[in-house]
Amino acid sequence: MNSKLNSQDVPALLTGIMATLAGIGIARFAYTPLLPAIIQQGWFTASQGAYLGAANLLGYLIGALAAHSLSERFSPRKVVGASFAGIALSFVLCAGEGGFTWFFFWRFVSGVAGASLMVVGPSLALAATPPEKRTRVGAMVFTGIGLGALLSASIVPLLIELSLAFTWGTLGLLCVIAGLLCDRGITRLASPVAADPGGNGRKGYAGVKVVVLLVIGAYALDAVGFVPHTVFWVDYLARENALGNQAASLQWGIFGLGALCGPFMVGALAQRVGWHRGLAIAFVAKAAAVSLPVFSLAFLSQSVSSFMVGAMIPGIVALTSGRLAELVGPTAHKKLWGQATAAFAAAQAVAGYAMSALYELWGTYAPLFAIGGLVLAGGFLLVLLSRGVQQRHSHLTVQNRRQ
Repeated sequence: MNSKLNSQDVPALLTGIMATLAGIGIARFAYTPLLPAIIQQGWFTASQGAYLGAANLLGYLIGALAAHSLSERFSPRKVVGASFAGIALSFVLCAGEGGFTWFFFWRFVSGVAGASLMVVGPSLALAATPPEKRTRVGAMVFTGIGLGALLSASIVPLLIELSLAFTWGTLGLLCVIAGLLCDRGITRLASPVAADPGGNGRKGYAGVKVVVLLVIGAYALDAVGFVPHTVFWVDYLARENALGNQAASLQWGIFGLGALCGPFMVGALAQRVGWHRGLAIAFVAKAAAVSLPVFSLAFLSQSVSSFMVGAMIPGIVALTSGRLAELVGPTAHKKLWGQATAAFAAAQAVAGYAMSALYELWGTYAPLFAIGGLVLAGGFLLVLLSRGVQQRHSHLTVQNRRQ
């Protein structure tokens, strides 16, 4: 069977990439460089701006919990279309000074819609992809996250120079374009590929339930481990270590480049060693990269840390998604991927507030990077444990059949 991608795979890639581009790449990452400008131009205070960021995280959690049910009750195309519309409106309708409640509501909406796209989009793409191509397609659909990170590092600062309101409006227009491309992909998707009954059946799912829980647990720990870089990294370099905004912006650009390359890197890795081993290797790499600033802040160390953490953010998302699909099959994947996304969102929100409190207590970011590295090491152990549980279950199943 040919595992190389061809024109028949374009609809699945278009569906998945555009969904992840808008779901996290624009709805989440594009807000990061907007925040300083919002505060500097007097739209909101610093604390209000932080709460607006929290509104997106809260919405993301709600969206992750609801996405599967919504896509079962309504057609996935309608759910995806409404989600793109929600994100586009959240930018367009905030393209001007307004009340805090108005902005909070629309940032919340963008979070709900973003999570829905992150759950439904990749699942649609995987379900329509032949088994021999799922490793490549399952990794590549998450390149949208990296594209959004690059947008946040490059285009958004340039747009802000023209006008803050123009920037919000332009981001809304980008979401509309992404939504139209995604819809074009959905309407051309192949029929869902028949799944392996062993992976999707009730017995198959019951047999891997503990394994699935361990993988989802590791994914939640990943959400904790990536908080230092996605929330504090730029401020840690620019202000705490007095390296300046230019040096910090460069590192955020390298982070974005890594986020774009990550899915290609893990796709090649999973093709060679499989989803499980690929996920284990990714956790080790990310734990080392998050911990690196604790030991060295030389330019090379900063750059390696920025690139590898950036790469492993969509990388671990892709590997976790692929591992779950491998365990339960593409039909059951959407529901479990929704649960995994919800666990990730909850852990991320708790970690964000907890680490902010620790920073306020300690007055330095440095220990937070050490904590992040240790938590990711814990995720690696859960991934290893999941394999042990799976092998034990397989061994017991074989013994029972012999008896």
